Order: sequence, then structure tokens, then C-alpha cells
Amino acid sequence: MTTAREGLGLRPSDLVPLPGRSLTLAVLSGTASVSERPVAKEQYLAVMALAELQREFARRGWNRKATARIVAELAVHFLIAMGGLAVVVFAGNIFLRAAGLLVSTFGLIGLATNTHTSTHYASSDKRWLNQALAFFGYPFCLALSATFWWHKHVDLHHSAPNVIGVDEDADLLPWFALTERDVAGSHGLKRWYFEHAQWWVFPVALAGNGFQMQLNSWLHLFRILRRRGRRKPEHWIDLAAMSSHYVVWVGLPCLFFPVTHVLLLYALRIVLAGYALYAVVGPGHLPAEAARVDRGQEQTDYMLLQTACTVNFHTGPVGRWLCSGLEYQVEHHLFPNTSHVYYPKISPIVQDFCRGHGLPYRSYSWPRAVWLSWAVLRSAQPVHAELEELRGG
Repeated sequence: MTTAREGLGLRPSDLVPLPGRSLTLAVLSGTASVSERPVAKEQYLAVMALAELQREFARRGWNRKATARIVAELAVHFLIAMGGLAVVVFAGNIFLRAAGLLVSTFGLIGLATNTHTSTHYASSDKRWLNQALAFFGYPFCLALSATFWWHKHVDLHHSAPNVIGVDEDADLLPWFALTERDVAGSHGLKRWYFEHAQWWVFPVALAGNGFQMQLNSWLHLFRILRRRGRRKPEHWIDLAAMSSHYVVWVGLPCLFFPVTHVLLLYALRIVLAGYALYAVVGPGHLPAEAARVDRGQEQTDYMLLQTACTVNFHTGPVGRWLCSGLEYQVEHHLFPNTSHVYYPKISPIVQDFCRGHGLPYRSYSWPRAVWLSWAVLRSAQPVHAELEELRGG
């Protein structure tokens, strides 16, 4: 019996990393065949085609980590953030200070999106370098726990995007209801709020987005560190980096400037960064066009799950520089270990692949994608019990 790996001449290093999906892994590992899995023949063939697509990317050199370019981009983002901050501190004109604050925020968001690549081990072939970049970009620069991100985003979200009960990013309760199920389960004033008021409250609540991410990071880290069997050296490094964030970005400036000024500037930067992060990451999975599915559907068709529950947005050169590949959410979810610098090149090929296999592929302008990620709060969305009904959508 010819297996997928034998038929395509695949090596383990050629295979697409598709965690947690039994049939997909069986096909890619060469332990299943079409005749052995007749019910899943369509999915089987799509997985083989995706593996072949990965080999084609390797032939074109797109599997190589663009380490030098990614590190250079990170350095520029950091310098932009610091330059804008210097303008805020030393400029005498209030308008120049406001402009400097926006520039600094721009640099922080670029730093965050660039670091996202490192958390997927897509910046370098060296594991330690990816981790070093992740600890620098998230806990040190943003007070966002790297280990929390690896758990919440890389482990949970990527294996089950928009799967209710698994993907924590798909659940905004108790403050906001995204699904018909959430609204139906509420009563009285709470239900009225979900149906009529949350749409207006959400933009205001986003001001606390950055602080909420920091709080969740600390809570996660403390829970892990209290359990001797779960904590690892990475958690202690994370703790040290997050603690140093407040020493460097709050404590040291207080030695030279009034404490109230330092705290106000820090708060403004986190507020603006929270809005900007939402504008980058929200459009990928919040819009109604990114379906919500029932728990258990993540065990059916991995590729359909990734494409049906994800949408792209497109932008210009400045936006691409700022987003570090996060506008290519479909490509990122299918190839999370690929350096983001290659996503613009692989995008047309992925579009053709999706169309050829009945997989959804949606892309909107950035302003429309941001609008859709807000508009979803006006009308609760269904939770799909069967993933297959979303094919070709």
C-alpha cells in the first residue's frame, strides 16, 4: 500500500506542522492511505497537496528563516519607538509631543508584530535565538508574558481558532457577547446590554486592552510558578524580563522626571498600543466572516478549520511594515513556522490552493476589516455545529 510520504517522497523536515489533527498527521506521517480512509478521501488529498505545496516553497527557498532581515526590522521598530519617546520627553511643543507619542506607538506595534514571528520559531533555525527575541519583544518591551503567549496563542488558538470552549480569543465574556448562544444564555438587563449597548461600549473598553493583556500575563505566570511540577526555566526568565520592564520603563525614568509625568506617559503608551494591537489582530478572527464552530470540530478537518475561521486584510507598504505578516492570517495559520517576509510571495499560491480544494479564502481592505471586527458586536453570530457546512464559503 503506497503511503502519502512514499508517494510524494516526503521527509519529516518537508512536512507542514499541523498540530493536534489526527487524520492530517496520519496522512503527513505516512500512516494512512486513500483506500484506508475512504470517508476522508477529499481531506486526505488536500493534505497531500498541502505537503507538496510545502515542498514547492522549499524549492523556492521560502522555508529558510530570514533571520538577518527579521532582526534588522526588529531593531528599526525599537529605534522608532525610542525616537518617538525621545520627542515626547524633550520637545517643547505639545503638537510635536503628540506626534512623537504616535510615532512611538507605531514602533511598539511593529516590535510586537515582529516578535510574534519569533514566538512561532520562524525568525531563526536556532531555538534559543527565537526565544531570546521573544523574551526581549514581549515581556521586556511590552510586559506581555512570552510563556503566556506560547500557551494561549501558539498552543490553543492556532490549533483551534474560533472553536468555542477552546480558543480563549473567541470568548469575550462576561463583558461582550459574540455568539447567539451567549446572548440566549443571558437575561434581563444583561441581555439588553448585549443586544443594544455593547456595540457602543466596546471602543471605550479597548482603552484597557493593553492593561488587560499585562494583567492576564501576570496571573498566568504566578499560577505556573506556584506549581513546582509545571514551572520551567523559561518561566523564571519570563518573570525576570517582565520585572525588568517596569524597572527600565517606569522606575528609572522616575529618577529624572516627576513620577506623575512618567506614569501618565506610560499609561498613554499602553492605551494607544492597546488600540493599535486590536486594529492589527482583531480583523483576523473577530469579523462575522470568520466563523465560530463548536468544540470538537477542531478534530475534523484542520485546513478547513484554519481557513473558514480566519480572514485576511490587505494594506500598503507602510501597513505591511507595521503588521509583519499578520495581514496574511490564512497563510500564517497554514504555515505558522514560515518567516513572515515570505507571506506576500506565497499568498497567490495559497489562494489558488484554497480555491482548488473548496477552502474559504477572504481578504478585505484594512479599514473594512477593522469595521467588520467591530460590527460583529451589533449582531450575535451562530456557532456552527458542523465544520463541513463552511466549505467553499
